[in-house]
Amino acid sequence: MLLSALLLACGTAAVLDMSVARQALAAARAAGARVYATDQLNRAESLLKTAEHMLNNRHYGKARQSANDARDEAIRARETAQQMTPKA
Repeated sequence: MLLSALLLACGTAAVLDMSVARQALAAARAAGARVYATDQLNRAESLLKTAEHMLNNRHYGKARQSANDARDEAIRARETAQQMTPKA
């Protein structure tokens, strides 16, 4: 019973981390990262796919790490895009 609860908690944490990463990706896209930070955005998307794969295979720790890496890369992509976007 305790093991089941622990696995559920780990899975839930990974899902939450992935949600945060998805939000960071959405913010990066909205800031123009597809145009101004393409490589960073592609890396973030790839890391999120890796996180999804790890979660599906119950590798919760690896899923969380990949999701957090995706979030960080998406934040960098958003920041780069914001710096590169021409100011009106």
